[in-house]
Amino acid sequence: MRPKYILGILVVLAALAYMVFGGLGQNLVYFITPSEYFQQPSRYQNRPVRLGGIVKAGTVRYNKDTLELRFVLSDGVSEVPVEARGTPPALFKERQGVVVEGRFQGQSFQGDTLLVKHSESYQAPKAGWTPDQVRKLIEETR
Repeated sequence: MRPKYILGILVVLAALAYMVFGGLGQNLVYFITPSEYFQQPSRYQNRPVRLGGIVKAGTVRYNKDTLELRFVLSDGVSEVPVEARGTPPALFKERQGVVVEGRFQGQSFQGDTLLVKHSESYQAPKAGWTPDQVRKLIEETR
C-alpha cells in the first residue's frame, strides 16, 4: 500500500477518534453528592456545580406566591439544604432523585435548575381508552 493512502487512513481514523472521544467528554453530565461536597467544601463554594441526591421526606416547602422552593437533598450520609426559585418540575416530589444546578453559598445550595429523575416504566394507553382511563393510568405511574 502506498504511504499516502496509509497517511490518509490514519488522518481519517484520528478525526473519527477525536469526534467520538472528544465530544463525549464535553457532553457527560457529572454531579457531586452532599458527602463529596463536605469532603472539600472550599473547592465548591461560589462555583457553578451540579449537586445530586434524593429529596428528603418532609423537607419540601414551596411558596406559590413567591415561587420559593426549599428542600433538603441527601445521599444517605450527608444532607444539604437547597433553595431554588421558580415552579418545580411536575415530577418533583419527596424521595425522588434530583440533580440541582447552581452554587453553594454559605451553608445552603442556591439552585437555578432542577433535573428530576423519572420512572423508566412507560405504558401506552390502549386504543379506545377514554380520557378518564388515560388520566387514571398517568396517576398510577407517578
